This record gives sequence, structure tokens and C-alpha cells, in this order.
Amino acid sequence: MIPLKEISYFSLAALILVISPGPNMIYLISRSITQGQRSGLISLMGIISGFLFHIVMVSAGLTAVLFAVPYVYATIKTLGVVYLLYLAYQAIKPNGRSPFEVRKDLSNDKPAKLFKIGVLTTVLNPKVAVFYLSFFPYFIKPEYGSVFMQSLQLGITQVCISFSVNLIIVLSAARAALFFAGNPLWMRAQKWVMASILASLAVKMALTKEK
Repeated sequence: MIPLKEISYFSLAALILVISPGPNMIYLISRSITQGQRSGLISLMGIISGFLFHIVMVSAGLTAVLFAVPYVYATIKTLGVVYLLYLAYQAIKPNGRSPFEVRKDLSNDKPAKLFKIGVLTTVLNPKVAVFYLSFFPYFIKPEYGSVFMQSLQLGITQVCISFSVNLIIVLSAARAALFFAGNPLWMRAQKWVMASILASLAVKMALTKEK
């Protein structure tokens, strides 16, 4: 199993990435504001189910790839660096949309549809797969045991962090939207802080020696 110190570093990376704006966050905020917290919670359950799908698929894939393809770690690490720099740019790009500038024209969907859309939002989101493929090899080492079990350990950790953060988002979406609408300077500061953290993670990953 992966040592607690390494899990702590991974947890920090997962936390930073989950609070960076993306399709999941925008969908949850929009549903929570337009259709209420209950709908937001149902949507969150769908999103978490989508994460579990990715975890199983990526864990099985990494087990095969890491042992079958030489130098694959360097390729995946490069993908991770590019991904982080892309997220940093998205955070500060001109005319970038805030996740709290939500759509007001969403229809009132039933629980089953909310759950299904939540699942599809995650399953069809390439950013999720890229995150797992780029970050998991960074923390997985053969001396820690089964690659598959290490992948599951990282995946469960990421899901717990994602669920906790998104639960807070669902419960506070309306108040947060009002706050940022009245304080645009806070929103701009948040974007630059987020971009700086993501860029720092990219540099750290790029300088890490290959296994």
C-alpha cells in the first residue's frame, strides 16, 4: 500500500484540482441554484458514480500498461504537465466564464435524469481520465505492492475528497454566487491564485525523475 506521506501529497493535488472550475462544478452549481439543494445532491451522486467508473477502468489499464510498455511513465508525466498548464491557462484566460455565472434556463428534471446526467458529465469528461492517467503513475511504485490496489487506493482517496468538496459547493452554491457577484475582485484573485498553484504543480511534476 502507498505510505501515508505519499497519500497526503496526492490528497493535496486532488484537492487543488477539484476546486478548479470544470464541467462537474458548473453542473452542480447550476442545478443547486436553479433546482434546489436536493437536486444538487442527486446530481452529485451521479458524478461520484462516474468517478468510480473511471477508477476501475484506469486502474485495470495502468496495471497492464505500466508493466508492458517501456518508458510509458515519461509519456504520461508529460501529459500531466500539459494538462496542469492547460488548467492554469483556463483559470485566467481573457473572458473566461466563472463557474458561478450559471445557466438560468435549465429545465426541472426528475431525480433519475439528474443522476444520469451527473454520471454522463463525469464519464464523458476527458479531463477526469487525463487526471487519473497523469497523476496515478506519479505516486505508484512497484515496491508498494500491487499496481491495481495502489490505483484503487488513490482513486478512493480522490473520490472522498471530491465528494466532500462538492458537497460543500452544493450546500453553499447560492450564497457563494451572491458573494462573488457582489465582489468581482475576489473572483479575479481566486483565478490567479488557482493558476499559480496549478502551474507550480506542473513544474514539480516536470522536474520529478523518471522511475
